[in-house]
Amino acid sequence: MMKIFLIVLLLVSSTVTSLPLLANQPGTPEIEAKSYILIDYLTGKVLLESEAEKVLPPASLTKIMTSYVVSDELKKGNISPDDKVLISENAWAQNPKLKGSSLMFVEVNKYVSVDELHKGIVISSGNDASIAMAEHISGTESAFAKLMNQHALALGLNNTYFANSTGLPADGHQTSAKDLAKLSQALIRSFPEDYEIYAEKEYTYNKITQQNRNTLLRDQSMKVDGLKTGHTEEAGFGLVSSAVKDEMRLIAVVMGAESKAKRASESRKILNHGFRFYTNITPFKGGVSLKNARVWKGEANEFSVGLAQDATLTILKTEKEKLKANYIIDSELIAPVRKGQKVGEVFFKIDGKEIMKMPMVALEDVAEAGFLGRMWDSVKLWF
Repeated sequence: MMKIFLIVLLLVSSTVTSLPLLANQPGTPEIEAKSYILIDYLTGKVLLESEAEKVLPPASLTKIMTSYVVSDELKKGNISPDDKVLISENAWAQNPKLKGSSLMFVEVNKYVSVDELHKGIVISSGNDASIAMAEHISGTESAFAKLMNQHALALGLNNTYFANSTGLPADGHQTSAKDLAKLSQALIRSFPEDYEIYAEKEYTYNKITQQNRNTLLRDQSMKVDGLKTGHTEEAGFGLVSSAVKDEMRLIAVVMGAESKAKRASESRKILNHGFRFYTNITPFKGGVSLKNARVWKGEANEFSVGLAQDATLTILKTEKEKLKANYIIDSELIAPVRKGQKVGEVFFKIDGKEIMKMPMVALEDVAEAGFLGRMWDSVKLWF
């Protein structure tokens, strides 16, 4: 048997969830791009999208994964920020293959630190820096691309394949707006200290100062602190951006815009839409007792039940007062019960439509009772 309880939630603001769009979502702004998506960082909920799984060439948006791999290798201790990297002819800024592309301007047979190259990848979008780091980590750029694809597979980037570390045109080199949003979410979550590099507005190396091409970093209307621009003739103009406002972080991806100005303006539209209409709320905190549940054949007759983690949802601001929750708890729980054991579920609804569910768990252990206690509860259960 299961017991069902109804809770009417008076909501206080603050945090996140990841579910389908509500039917009465506000009108979508007109966005001039081949593909775009807007997600909430904490919950991963999609707030806007169009052709988000369309496979497209990413150009220098590729370097988000290049940087992700660098950060992962640093975190694992496989490389150090102070490591000196010998620049090969492949990574030389004067390599004819790199002519006309974005560069950090490293010189062949010179040593450059991992820290400098990482900044050159993220801030200057240096193709030379990307190749140099790829060779330092994996020996060759092609081997590094395999490592990039391993990470893509682990992150569930189903429409992504990397042929190089730079994003320069190559057969099969592709991704989607949805995959880039997911990758960016993972990078911010896994490497918050390295993510701070993305907010830098300029970088100077070898007495050459270059501006970060992400012009939204200078936008005064919202706190944009990343991520990356991209452009090739084939890909058009792309921008992955992330911004924070009122403790809410959003991630926007625009691919295939017609100009630098368009990729910035369309990204700004998308971000403004999200901040204007949506909010994050946390009706229940993890580890806090919501109810005492009955347990049979235990040293105690009941135990506290709650959520293992915060219940955070991303919803329309106009829906806050409509949010309700009900939960189901198993009414025939038999000891022993272990802390963290699933004992039911909580369902969050707006206008009767389920938008998220979470497992309810035991917040404490209940040991098995002695022989007489177990027998007595067996008799009561029988009747």
